[in-house]
Parts: sequence; structure tokens; C-alpha cells
Amino acid sequence: MHNEIMELINKYYDVFHKDKQQYKHGDKLPYAARVYDASEMLNLTDSVLEFWLTSGRYVKEFERDLGKFLEVKYVSTVNSGSSANLLAFMALTSPLLGDRRIRRNDEVITVAAGFPTTVSPIINYGAVPVFVDITIPQYNIDVTQLNNALSSRTKAVMIAHTMGNPFDLQEVKSFCDKHDLWLIEDNCDALGSIYSIDGEERFTGTVGDIGTSSFYPPHHITMGQGGAVYTNNPLLNKIIRSMRDWGRDCVCASGQDNFCGHRFDGKYGELPQGYDHKYVYSHFGMNLNITDMQAAIGVAQLKKLPVFIKKRQYNWNYLYSGLEKLKDKLILPEPAPKSNPSWFGFMLTCHEGVDRKKVVPYIESKGVQTRMLFAGNLIKHPCFDEMRENGSGYRVAGSLQYTNQIMNDTFWIGVYPGLNEEMLDYMISVVKEAVKM
Repeated sequence: MHNEIMELINKYYDVFHKDKQQYKHGDKLPYAARVYDASEMLNLTDSVLEFWLTSGRYVKEFERDLGKFLEVKYVSTVNSGSSANLLAFMALTSPLLGDRRIRRNDEVITVAAGFPTTVSPIINYGAVPVFVDITIPQYNIDVTQLNNALSSRTKAVMIAHTMGNPFDLQEVKSFCDKHDLWLIEDNCDALGSIYSIDGEERFTGTVGDIGTSSFYPPHHITMGQGGAVYTNNPLLNKIIRSMRDWGRDCVCASGQDNFCGHRFDGKYGELPQGYDHKYVYSHFGMNLNITDMQAAIGVAQLKKLPVFIKKRQYNWNYLYSGLEKLKDKLILPEPAPKSNPSWFGFMLTCHEGVDRKKVVPYIESKGVQTRMLFAGNLIKHPCFDEMRENGSGYRVAGSLQYTNQIMNDTFWIGVYPGLNEEMLDYMISVVKEAVKM
């Protein structure tokens, strides 16, 4: 019966999901979308039929395969990229880290030009984000400002690889090592990006102490909702696993009992001798786990990741070639030196005399979807109103000139693998029309 169901799923995909429509000019072109075939649906169906509703064999397979791809020792799946950032940050507050743990009112260097959930864990915990400017046209942290941001309270750097373009990992890692700081790489928009550090090619997200990924549909791979936290540090992995799983001290998987053989003979805190280790909590944790059904989709998607990366790179280069003659109107993006980006999107910044408020609505009216560089300048948002008014809760090191420029003048269009040359040609023509207005 299982095989019969799988055959029907294949047929169902062919009839209802396989794209048989020819693209027509004027069709809406999203900045991102799911790219999949029958294998994702088959895996999902297999998991549903097994009816294992929590984390199971597909989660183990996905964590193992992602670790192999990234060449990283420990991978923990979570329910979103935002949860991944939260867990990565909270892991650094663990008492197990001793004097290096992040405490309330400690400072974390970051940028305001990006997605808010790179910063929100810092604020929600009661630490202080210290914002530095970015550079254009790479849209990443200005490493010349790191020393200006440093203080006696600095404990970490937490920043993203913007739109798949690696930040200067060589300089940031050296700065962190010199000052004994933690480094969290928000790798949610950069899965598969490569950076050469000390002459060795490394995947972004694996150079710092902890890396994070998102598997929301617009990202490089998807499982609907989902994310991952990864590290090469065994102590950090222990903390991450504990905090992800309610704060438990026990390492037994859900449904597993007494793996260590010492479930009832330990002494913990002020609990009575022999208290059940499955219900001993060494951290204030959460439940951030994914289901096996999500991971089943992720396993199929991960097999496609190398092809997805190449297609994103091809599409990015195609757009660059098509828009290169507009450099007098638009600032085109540039890859970071010593990098091979796995692009998330194609950034465009309007030169003086080109009004984004006119350009973007025109592009959208022609069916080409655009996005801002997320928050633009996060400090300007309503969530900062009280902190701005009080002048507390955050610090700015130097000017945020270019952060404000991207808030006012920058937008981006898609490069996701579902775009073909005909679609890209149309996007190029629409952008050209828009900047002539």
C-alpha cells in the first residue's frame, strides 16, 4: 500500500504541481519562491504515514547531512531562523561559560542595517547592541569602525552576511580573537557562501563560534518553517541542545530513556540524590524543535542545494551584466573580496537624482516584486521609540551615514532558482524603464 500511495503522489505532483505554464510578460515575478519537485512531496508523505509527530529519523538525517555539507561538527535544527538567532545568543549567556558568558548590560557589536531578529535577542535579554555603519556596495559591517565600538563591556559580535555576501570574516574574526569576544554569524541569507580566511576556503557560518540558518520559503532551501544552529565547539553544542530542549540537563532524545545508564543516581543542585535526570534543568530553556515532517522536506531540499547555489549565482551575474550600463543611475552590488557568495538577492541603490519612491512603485506595477534591505535602519523603527526617547538601551559608534542611505535609496530584486533568462530579461527591461522616469 505504501508504494501505491507513493506512485499516486508522483502522479499528483505531475498533474497539479509540475510547472507546465509558459511565462508571459506581465506575469508576477516574486523576489523568491519555493523550488521543489516530487521528492519533497514523497518524503513528506513518507513521514506523515509513519506518523512520528516530533523530531525523528528525518531530523537526524537532515542535521547529519547539513553538517557534512558545511563541514561543521554539530548541527541543531530549530523552528525558524529567528529562533536560531535567539538560541545562538542565549547559549552565550550560559553559566557554563564562566567569565565569558554574556550578562545583562554587556555590549554586543552589530549593525542596524538588516533584519531585526539579528538584534532582538540582544535587546530582549537586556544586553546592549552597539551599532556600527556598513559599506556600500557590499552592504556589510564597516570593519574600520570595530575599534570605535569596543568598550570594557563588549562581549560579542553578532552580524549577518547581508544578502549572501560575506562580511570581512578575516578582519572580524581577528578582532574577536584579539579581544576574546564571541562571534555569532547570522548565516540565514547566505547558506553555501564561501570565504577564504588565512588562505583556506570556509563556508560562512562556520568561522565564528556559532552560525545560524533559516529555512523559511524565500531562503536557499526550505522546510516551510525551520532553522538551524551550528558550531564546532562541544560545550556550546551541549548548551544549545539543552536550551533548545526546555533547558534539560539530560541528553536523551525525545522518547529515549537512560541512554547514559545513570538516570537515577545523580546529584544535581539541591535536588534529592537520584532525582530523575530526564527532569533536571541546567538552563532556562525553550522548546524550539521542528517536526520530522518539516525535516523530511528539508532532506530533499538539501540534496538540491548545490544546484540552487549555482543557479542563484548565474542569475545574479546575468542581472549584473544586464544592468551594468545603468551605473550612472544605480549602484550595483559587489561581492566581498576573497568570497564566493551564495546570493540571496540583487541589491540596487539609487544614485542622487534617482528617486526610489518613484522607481520601486513602477517596478512593482510591472509585476516585478521588490524588497527593501529589511529594516533599513532598525533604530528608526517604532520598536526603538522608547529607547530613542530615553537615550538608553543601545549605543551608536560613529556615524550611520550609509545605513541611512540604504534606508532611503536601496531596494533589491530576486535571483532565486525559479527565475529563467526570459524572466530575468523582463526584470532588466523593467528596471531600465524605471530609472528613466
